[in-house]
Amino acid sequence: MKKIITAAVLFAVGLPMLAIAQSAPPPALKAGDTWTYVDTFEKAPSVWRQTHDEVSVLRATSAHVYYASKPVGSTQAPNELIAGADWSRERSVNGTEMVVNRPLAFPLSPGKTWSIDYTEQHPNKMHASEKWSTQYRVVDTETVEVPAGKFQAIKVEAEGNWTAQLEPTQTVTQAVQVQQGDTAMITHAQKTGPVQATGRTYKAIWYVPEIGRWVKSVEEYYASNGVRNERYTSELESFKRSAE
Repeated sequence: MKKIITAAVLFAVGLPMLAIAQSAPPPALKAGDTWTYVDTFEKAPSVWRQTHDEVSVLRATSAHVYYASKPVGSTQAPNELIAGADWSRERSVNGTEMVVNRPLAFPLSPGKTWSIDYTEQHPNKMHASEKWSTQYRVVDTETVEVPAGKFQAIKVEAEGNWTAQLEPTQTVTQAVQVQQGDTAMITHAQKTGPVQATGRTYKAIWYVPEIGRWVKSVEEYYASNGVRNERYTSELESFKRSAE
């Protein structure tokens, strides 16, 4: 018989259970498990926007989670996506499927570490290559408060760096030259060699086993001068778990 586990029930029983938990196995996800988040995007110096998004499990296997994502209240068909069983994200890098983001690595226990490293050639028109390196670490349990309530969560932090080789550019300038009554157009082309750009990243994930997903996540991206360019924040608003 199927039961629907609500936020209120888990909030009441989940805190004491998680407070003493020192390790977390992979979640037993099922079709119908649903989470809604308020997602905030900030870009320096003045861009800010916020959305409310719903994530629902379509089916789960031992290796992957198939899920749908859409804005809350939208009547449009949702995007259907696939993630690893640990909510990792894979995509083609230089023609090979690679994990480019792995927020969780089960079982989670304090002090556990893992890393993601990859280099992508010609990821966009501006960059000849991008190298990303991120080191994750399970910190400990921590109390976190989000719109869905207050939870004792397992906190994961990740610090990393990126290096981009910019594509060579060519600047063309033109000028009109008049001499002894004759007019000529002078064109000058100057080629700029490859330039390297660097920066750092920071991520934090607050995972609650009874929720089956994180209740909060933060991603920050910094330029070579140490100034934060972008920040993405996601906080749980509500959830529904299906269980046998």
